[in-house]
Amino acid sequence: MGVTSIPRAASRGRTVAPAVAVDLGSRTAGVWAAHRGTVSGPCGDPTAPAGTLVRRGRVVDADGCVDVLTQLVRRYPQPVPSGAVIVACRPVLASEADQAATRHVLDTVFAPARIMFVDGVRAAAIGSGAAAGSLLVVDVGAELTEVALLSDGRVVAARRSEIGTRDLSRGATVELLGDCVVGHVHDLRTGADASHVLTAVARGLLLVGDGALHPGLASAVSGALRVRVHRAAAPRTAALNGAGLAAMSLARHPAGG
Repeated sequence: MGVTSIPRAASRGRTVAPAVAVDLGSRTAGVWAAHRGTVSGPCGDPTAPAGTLVRRGRVVDADGCVDVLTQLVRRYPQPVPSGAVIVACRPVLASEADQAATRHVLDTVFAPARIMFVDGVRAAAIGSGAAAGSLLVVDVGAELTEVALLSDGRVVAARRSEIGTRDLSRGATVELLGDCVVGHVHDLRTGADASHVLTAVARGLLLVGDGALHPGLASAVSGALRVRVHRAAAPRTAALNGAGLAAMSLARHPAGG
């Protein structure tokens, strides 16, 4: 599964720990909690040309991220208790240092019993109900563009670039974003998992993230690659929804993480 987790307390089968999912993005932070629903809001200054708290998928202001998540969870009528099981989205190819910075934020806000990280592209596939078989997921976010090959929900190869929809206000174009996606798909086609890529391409690309809502991106990628491009039904929240499903599963079956 490619996850990192820390056990802190055993339930002995008597109770199910609260399940929580977190997606801490460069533009938006989202939290889902079982029996409480989803809350989301800007991650930092929404008018800033670059992420003020999370930049290119990396936490650069931990205290600011703590404040944002704390304010979000306070919007729940009932507080999220400590000892929760948290599944947090991370960018594909995230470093251990990047992950450690996010872990610090989550520990501070939630005091969880366990934290599990899942690649956002994988979570998006789960949230879109498309995790089975070979699949190419394209996640065009605010400051990152990620392309990943999944096999039965497992990331087997991936590429990412530090460009996203926020760069459209700084001179980038939708065509440039499309070229980035096309280049990454071509790279994957020539890699060691080329046969899986061919199978995935025949199925079509799953487009998620903020970029899925930008007119012209899907058609540009589809035309250049001559493949079908499927927009997720809820592209901005697909990853958080998938992380929520994973959190519920982990809370019910803690030994499976």
